Amino acid sequence: MPSANDSAPEAPGHGTSGRIVISVDAMGGDRGPAAVVAGMDESAAANPGIEFIVHGPEDTLAQLVAKRPALAGRCTIRPAAGVVTMDDKPSHVVRHGEGTSMWSAIESVRNGEATVAVSCGNTGALMALSMIRLRKLPGVSRPAIACLWPSRNPQGFNVMLDVGADIRADAPDLLQFALMGASYARNGLGVARPRVGLLNVGTEEHKGRAELKAAQDLLAAAAGTGGFDYVGFVEGGDLPSARVDVIVTDGFTGNIALKTGEGTAKLMGEFLREALDAGLLSRFAALLALGSLKRLQRRIDPRRVNGGVFLGLNGTIVKSHGSADATGVAAAIGLAFRLAGSGFQERLAARVASAVASGQSGPEGGAANGNPT
Repeated sequence: MPSANDSAPEAPGHGTSGRIVISVDAMGGDRGPAAVVAGMDESAAANPGIEFIVHGPEDTLAQLVAKRPALAGRCTIRPAAGVVTMDDKPSHVVRHGEGTSMWSAIESVRNGEATVAVSCGNTGALMALSMIRLRKLPGVSRPAIACLWPSRNPQGFNVMLDVGADIRADAPDLLQFALMGASYARNGLGVARPRVGLLNVGTEEHKGRAELKAAQDLLAAAAGTGGFDYVGFVEGGDLPSARVDVIVTDGFTGNIALKTGEGTAKLMGEFLREALDAGLLSRFAALLALGSLKRLQRRIDPRRVNGGVFLGLNGTIVKSHGSADATGVAAAIGLAFRLAGSGFQERLAARVASAVASGQSGPEGGAANGNPT
């Protein structure tokens, strides 16, 4: 349920059929366009209200799309010959990226043809192009990437940001992350009043770097007008807990935490398969517990929570893992579809604008300068 401070959403971008349009970069992922189109097909089958603009080599995409009946009449191919590789430097892509599938996918959002863009490509290049083509929201110093972390909360997930847009973040940046993360939790997950925590090496107030202590004061002062409850410092063990809904940190720490969590989930799955395949008795026990094991697999499968959301831009971008298969791509597209349908971008822009007007955020705001108003 949205906060009273969030404006009512404008009608999301629709195609001629009234469906929500998602712009998809078909290139750049490790598995190629076949996996991306397969993920689009899964999403189309699950969501009748979705259609796509897909960007990449026309002949290749036409052949792949033709094999997917669920995409018939719901997919426009936008030719783009160039590809941004994982090895390309963001600065090079900004100068020479026009004509690539990534650039074209972002342009569809910039031009209002699509509501959200999804890409499996180079994260640094995607963020750099998004900032150049879409620009930051007024009052936002640093955009952030937010991810969903499986948790014990009723909504099933916590929001963590930043997880890699920028390795640095000072106290005003962390305050902006809190405001944006709370808006994401409110409008994307339905949390009426999100609980926000600041990731630290301990929960004691005297612990942590100077910018964390300064951010502690800013978040506490902004909680009332920001529409969230500040719970104080949280530790790594709180990431999947029911203590908090939004975890705020810098991109360096957040990215390490994210990759560690994904690696641990994958390792647990491998250990479980090895244990259940250890002998005849283990296989028989696995057969008896098949239903429970499938439910466990779904809960710890990182593909099903694939998709980092770029926050703080004049448009929504969802970054899928570069190694995502069809299931992972479908999860990222599904997230994009839910955000588009909620009017999230309009509400986030209204939240940031309200914070700037009240002096909570931005380079001239009182709270941003360590003097809460």
